[in-house]
Amino acid sequence: MAIEISLQAELREAAGKGPARRLRRAGKVPATLYGEHKPAVSLAVDPKQLAAILRSESGQNTIFELRMDGEKTAAMVVDWQREPVRGALIHVDLKRIAMDRRLRVRVPVQSQGEAVGVKVQGGILELVTREIELECLPTEIPEHIVVDVSNLSIGQNLRVGDLQLSAGLKTITDPDRVVAHVVAVKEEVVAPAAAPEAAEAAPAEPEVIKKGKAEAKEGEEAVPAEEGGKKKSS
Repeated sequence: MAIEISLQAELREAAGKGPARRLRRAGKVPATLYGEHKPAVSLAVDPKQLAAILRSESGQNTIFELRMDGEKTAAMVVDWQREPVRGALIHVDLKRIAMDRRLRVRVPVQSQGEAVGVKVQGGILELVTREIELECLPTEIPEHIVVDVSNLSIGQNLRVGDLQLSAGLKTITDPDRVVAHVVAVKEEVVAPAAAPEAAEAAPAEPEVIKKGKAEAKEGEEAVPAEEGGKKKSS
């Protein structure tokens, strides 16, 4: 298979945060290339070319031709980092690829068809596993795995072991792992409204304050008050 996509790279000798920041200000992205039992190499790559590779149909699994210092090698993106606020690429890890050697890749899963459990029974289709890990040759990496969910009824599922894969593809993900299933819609239980009280609570009676004898001062007897507020003469 001829490699149609290429990525231009430049060798860089200086390492560390300072040189990496200066490289980004110059419009480049720091990169590291490793694999195939060769020493790791520090590179600088074009962020626009790299972003185009990651946005392509095959995305991270794209095999491209890496051109650097007069050398050409097949490579792919292994990992990358983005600036948390703007989302700009700030570093990328690349791996040399031997086109005649099997490798492991993670491939996205796409559902196909309308499940019986959704169309007829009113259930909900849930895609539980969105990517699976495969082992294959670089020329055999699929862009995605199609999962036909048409025959799924409520309570049924498809597992990794049920997938029909092309020859040459070996599944690494656990075959018992659920890929998709159809579940019943859960009815929302509405709590009954509180019953109105039979009768409103009777208003509280006002507290009656009774007049009593004045408290005697310490050491003196209490003298009852006369009508009209006068004291009796002795």
